Amino acid sequence: MLARQQELSTQFQQLLDAFLLAGALFAAHALRFYGTTWLNLPYSIDPFRNYQWLLVVIMPFGPIILDLQGFYLSPLNKTLWKSFVQVVRTMIYLSILVSGCVIFLRLPLTSRAVPLLFILLATVVLLVKQRLIVRRIRRRAERGEVRERVLLAGVPQDIAALEQSLTPEETMVLQVAERIDIEKQPISDLVEAMHRHTVSRVIFAASHGQLNRVEQAIGACEVEGVPAWLVANFIQTAIAKPDFDAFGGRPMLVFRSTPDVSWAFRLKGLIDRVGALIGLVVLAIPMLIVALGIRLTSKGPIIFKQERAGKNGKPFVMYKFRSMSSDAEMRRAELLPFNQMRGPVFKVAADPRITSLGRWLRRTSMDEVPQLFNVLKGNMSLVGPRPLPLYEVEKFENTAQRRRLSVKPGLTCLWQISGRNQVMDFSDWVKLDLEYIDRWSLGLDFKILCRTIPAVLFGLGAR
Repeated sequence: MLARQQELSTQFQQLLDAFLLAGALFAAHALRFYGTTWLNLPYSIDPFRNYQWLLVVIMPFGPIILDLQGFYLSPLNKTLWKSFVQVVRTMIYLSILVSGCVIFLRLPLTSRAVPLLFILLATVVLLVKQRLIVRRIRRRAERGEVRERVLLAGVPQDIAALEQSLTPEETMVLQVAERIDIEKQPISDLVEAMHRHTVSRVIFAASHGQLNRVEQAIGACEVEGVPAWLVANFIQTAIAKPDFDAFGGRPMLVFRSTPDVSWAFRLKGLIDRVGALIGLVVLAIPMLIVALGIRLTSKGPIIFKQERAGKNGKPFVMYKFRSMSSDAEMRRAELLPFNQMRGPVFKVAADPRITSLGRWLRRTSMDEVPQLFNVLKGNMSLVGPRPLPLYEVEKFENTAQRRRLSVKPGLTCLWQISGRNQVMDFSDWVKLDLEYIDRWSLGLDFKILCRTIPAVLFGLGAR
């Protein structure tokens, strides 16, 4: 399906699913309470107003999480089981959100049967809806109602490569009326083909060497009022993904090797701020105890402040509970010969500058808790590459290592949960960071956060 049609279809389905989820909640409440009266069972009716707040959670977040799970992508090429797994994962994430609201916001949820019935009904309703849509699309395709007549223009080998790359779903919605070789045929042949076949668009597949001819052909399409689509794969990149944007009304072909701005990325920012605020509230008393312990056991400030490299290398002041002696930075030079990390990063086992309380703080990662203030300020994220001091960033041996600076630094990351003190080569550390950037999703963030908890509790890889 074409991108804009897919986008409109997804938005319509998300709106529909929001109301289907709301209907499933109403039905779950009715089955739980009114069903008992029909069966003459001795249960009192709990008014629906006690469950209205659930609508605020499930209606906006349900469709968003379904989209993040890929529920709306390629329905024709997807098995029922895969759709089922995507819906179940969505229900799990919604359950976590609802549980968080009940625990932290003290919202009422008097009957656990209602959300359980909701999960069952919502899963069935969403799967049935999707199967009905797939059935309708296939019937329309069989009747030829969804097929769009197009022309393919360009160099024969590029046209052939384009056709070979089409998925079955894309082949179903496109009918190639004719192929035009713009290198050998005159532009008039293209114009005549547009008249003869009454096509809805012309798709150009040509190398950069033919851009002059493509420009003339697009001009002919412009005069005819036929949309012209250009396959922009004449610039090959290993990592960066091409996209289109506009700057001051100018069309731009953009190559990104980092996560693009999206609703998922904006949601990540919201989760960061809310998560940091909740963390600071929950850990307020332990933080006071730690602060008092630092004050009583060693001289110097309670909070250690240091300039670190943030997103795109922009400096910011990072906060930590002080776990070393106050003269730690001055003694760093004398310990350089004992550095155990290969690369610009400095780490020493059994560092003599660490205080007795500091060893416990590092083993439990309590020294990192003040960085929640950095997350709340927007300097850091809950999940992302760990921020490095500016003097270590300046010593990067490979410019490709700077790509780890293309996203906000985080409290935890793949390196953190992979036994951070077992990774002794900075290049291996960077590989983990770049793997995170290339694979980023809210689901990956959630997995890292879940794996961070046991890593902190059991002190895995910490010293």
